[in-house]
Amino acid sequence: MSSIVVDGRRWAVSSRGAGPPVLLIHGFTGRGTSWGGHATSFATSFRVIAPDLPGHGRSATPADARCAGVEQSADDLAEILRRLDADPAFVVGYSLGARIALRLAISRPGSVRRLILESPSAGLATEPERADRRAADEARAAILERDGVAAFVEAWEREPVLASQAALPPATAARLRAERLRNRPDGLAASLRGAGQGTMEPLHDRLGSVSRPTLVVAGTLDPVGRARAETVAAGIPGARLEVVADSGHAPHLETPAVFRSLVLSFLKEDPAA
Repeated sequence: MSSIVVDGRRWAVSSRGAGPPVLLIHGFTGRGTSWGGHATSFATSFRVIAPDLPGHGRSATPADARCAGVEQSADDLAEILRRLDADPAFVVGYSLGARIALRLAISRPGSVRRLILESPSAGLATEPERADRRAADEARAAILERDGVAAFVEAWEREPVLASQAALPPATAARLRAERLRNRPDGLAASLRGAGQGTMEPLHDRLGSVSRPTLVVAGTLDPVGRARAETVAAGIPGARLEVVADSGHAPHLETPAVFRSLVLSFLKEDPAA
């Protein structure tokens, strides 16, 4: 694990393996190590770069929540890839990480070779929707600051979007909860305020500008997330949509063998892989 400082913002970034670079961007409450066995598998053929997002893991919590936002994170990751001599990279993002990956492909296309979006969203289309989401995320941030991470995680794991994760194997569920509990209240609060769907710039009108081959992955048990993923896939020229049976919002956790096969097959379609 190394530290990379971009305009005063400290990122914790791990890199292992050799070959074409793959950037793995985790979701909210995760960290670079959340990719677990996927990162280990990918590292046999690729150089795997796995950052902790702002406010998560060992990365710093920005004083200004906007610096944890989707837009700033995408710009910072483009700079990190440049410094690591790893652009363009194959970019894999999950949930929050998928929104950042999508922004990266739109705003910094030279940083991306191929794009894999797991349970992505292009943001919320209307201001009333965004205002409602900002209010909900502010309430979540208040719980974090008042009651701490454990109380927040207890409530977060009851969110409908995570309902299918109740069926995870006990060892996987325990590891996932331990990762969530290792986060800092101020860090997660900053992420909620800066990177939530109510704060990010909606990208619906810019999906057509994505020029890199794109794979979109969603789960059948995540109806809201599946609809959002379908919208993203429909808007990106030539994008491929894979809807994974018996999986919810996190196919990489819920159906890991299927997810890994989809990703590796897609990456290896590129002659550089």
